[in-house]
Amino acid sequence: MNIPSHIKKITASLRIAGYEAYIVGGCVRDLLMNREPQDWDITTVARPEEILKIFPSAKYENVFGTVLLPWRAKSSADGVKGALEDVVEITTYRSEQGYSDRRHPDVVRFETGLDKDLERRDFTVNALALDPAEPEKIVDLFGGRKDIKAKIIRAVGEPSDRFKEDALRMMRAVRFSAQLGFELEPKTQRAIVKLAGSLKFVAAERIRDELIKILASERPAEGIMQLYESKLLNYILPELEQGVNVAPARHHLYSVFKHNVMTLKHCPSREWPVRLAALLHDVAKPKTRKIIKGIATFYNHEYLGAKMADKIMSRLKFTNEDRERVVNLVKNHMFYYNVGEVSAASVRRLIVKVGRENLQDLINLRVADRLGSGTPKAMPYKLRHLQYMLEKVQNDPISVKMLKINGDDLMKALKIVPGPKIGAILDVLLSEVIENPELNVAKDLAMRAKKLDELNLEELRAKAKELIEEKQREEDSVIRKQYKV
Repeated sequence: MNIPSHIKKITASLRIAGYEAYIVGGCVRDLLMNREPQDWDITTVARPEEILKIFPSAKYENVFGTVLLPWRAKSSADGVKGALEDVVEITTYRSEQGYSDRRHPDVVRFETGLDKDLERRDFTVNALALDPAEPEKIVDLFGGRKDIKAKIIRAVGEPSDRFKEDALRMMRAVRFSAQLGFELEPKTQRAIVKLAGSLKFVAAERIRDELIKILASERPAEGIMQLYESKLLNYILPELEQGVNVAPARHHLYSVFKHNVMTLKHCPSREWPVRLAALLHDVAKPKTRKIIKGIATFYNHEYLGAKMADKIMSRLKFTNEDRERVVNLVKNHMFYYNVGEVSAASVRRLIVKVGRENLQDLINLRVADRLGSGTPKAMPYKLRHLQYMLEKVQNDPISVKMLKINGDDLMKALKIVPGPKIGAILDVLLSEVIENPELNVAKDLAMRAKKLDELNLEELRAKAKELIEEKQREEDSVIRKQYKV
């Protein structure tokens, strides 16, 4: 098993000091499944104060027996080294009693045996432990290895007791199912259905985090359907369930609810905000549905849907940045595009409207929407043509904008007023840079412009335009082939 050296050193240090120590939980499960663990947790008979003596840099700031041991500095998201720390959790064997707040135990009792610690864990596949010094000896008291083999999520002990301790565990069961490709064990699922209403007592931030993990999993659509079938979805995204019995428009094969889920299923993007936009893109259709001349219509559902998505994400405490990204995609998912009718200028307006960084997300959403409707062809010609136009317009190939000097710079360097001469000099400079990109240096371009100012620019400009147009045709041809248009 590929156990990191620092984990081996930590457990070895505890054992040298005379204390049992095991890695425990999801990391053991992942090792057995040949998955790379994301987190490493250690459990030990040593009490917190004893752990702190062995690891002076560790911190203990809770009453649950969990000591946090930083083992290396890591870079933050903005690249600042040392701003964050990689931390290993070392927890004393413990048992728990009473969960009056439906999350934290009222009583925590430190134990002397590993068995008591494993009894308190949520699911059998997470109630596993091993000693890195003897990785072949797995401690499995509740059939976790058997359930891994059978691909089952089963609660440890009585499922209702586990879910009464912390109602979020019901969502965690669905999340593990989506992440691992496992099924919920029938008794465990029945307990979730029975206790689903207790999810309303869980903090919105915790629900949000589990929802993100489901959306980011290998089977996000299956996860949403598990939430629905387990009666949990009504306490997370009740707006989505309003589409369960709403008939579709003519070009859709599924109900509005199923179409939203199928759109999520077929979303090409692996980014959870785009997947959430796919799930919510038609959330307002039940509220906007009207029958006109015998045909179901959903006029302006994208605008109401954007408002609903905003309200949903605010309720679940998503960040402003994530909320704005999803709302933008929902609002603009009906963007109009027809080959021959849309100009380069209108494509530029679309870029301004939705943001250049969101263009590929929007196309991914449109592809998902088509497949989620039961349409067999995901990428029709007009979508490929749009991708071609977007790349052509946003990259603005072979233009004077590529130069490290502009018209204002030329007027200052040459001491001349605005006029066609400026454009002529820029064209000549561009043609020369096309031939030799190393010439694209502001200082050198200014010196070259002074020499050009003394020549017959009309002749030079004519030759320059010829070269520029030839290069533009070459690049356009490459982009067209890329998108098969």
